[in-house]
Amino acid sequence: MARNILILGASYGSLLGTKLLMAGHNVSLVCRKNTADLINREGTEVRIKLRDEKEHRSIFSRDLPGKLDAVTPADVDVSRYDMVGLAMQEPQYTNHTVRVLMIKIAAAKLPCLSIMNMPPLPYLKRIPALAGMDLEEAYTNAQVWERFEPGLVTLCSPDPQAFRPPEEKANVLHVGLPTNFKASAFADDKHNKVLRELEADIDAVTLDGQDVPVKLKVFDSLFVPLAKWSMLLTGNYRCITPSEPQSIRDAVHGDLTRSQAIYDHVDAIARKLGADPADQVPFAKYAKAAESLLKPSSAARAVAAGAPFIERVDLLVKLISHQLGTPSAEIDRTVETVDQKLNEKIVQGGSGAE
Repeated sequence: MARNILILGASYGSLLGTKLLMAGHNVSLVCRKNTADLINREGTEVRIKLRDEKEHRSIFSRDLPGKLDAVTPADVDVSRYDMVGLAMQEPQYTNHTVRVLMIKIAAAKLPCLSIMNMPPLPYLKRIPALAGMDLEEAYTNAQVWERFEPGLVTLCSPDPQAFRPPEEKANVLHVGLPTNFKASAFADDKHNKVLRELEADIDAVTLDGQDVPVKLKVFDSLFVPLAKWSMLLTGNYRCITPSEPQSIRDAVHGDLTRSQAIYDHVDAIARKLGADPADQVPFAKYAKAAESLLKPSSAARAVAAGAPFIERVDLLVKLISHQLGTPSAEIDRTVETVDQKLNEKIVQGGSGAE
């Protein structure tokens, strides 16, 4: 049965969207009017490398069994959808028309699967050790999340690395690291049935008889997506330096001993919250993957481009570590550097980028 999935964010969201379209489900991408017009006219193109192939394949939405459309936030009819994917950068949810749409989604009690790096606050409230913590400071506007029931919101670790090539139109996405989306289950079995259905349908997709990477994997544990925090604090946020941004590879491999110390500390925080070591990704595996990440992280690129706000998982982890009584000087230093760079941009009159 074809499900109807609403995905907020047409850039990174088009990766999950394409996988769903390949599996025969219907997808609506929420984006700006110019991008929506482009997608409705030409569809999307996602470039992905199949196992043992040297060149990327272009997968065009118009060739796929599912139906794709794009829509502005103001024009969404939430009654059409079975599930919502949250794929915008966290600061974008403060846009007025997006906030209005979020109120409608919360009121409709639609299950929401986040593929943001920044975990939605209602999801964090599902973790007993975090439920009473003061974490709002890490969010651009925490009020966006107030109406959502925690059990209806879950997190999917956005491990696949992808970017819009700057020379291409806004409907093109290039996948650099085709790893899996790892989702925690919802609180309700009815919603998990849909989630596991999507998981199985995506898993069954082939292209010219070959398996297609970037699966949706569903886990009962709430802690599996937190494995991404170690990667973000070790690599992505350390791409932001007092001067020019550096690549994820350089951030990780510039001082491997220091990188492992940061990674292990964040892993230990997750375990203190309740994560099982089996939920986590070994440092060696991450360091190996980082060797191929030759660009600065999206957060570092956004800061360099003048964005006054970015997703602040670094600050979130710092707040959690201090409230657990396990602070890290390295994490505090990273947060200080990011704060400093963002403040520079605000002083210079930097403008945000979607």
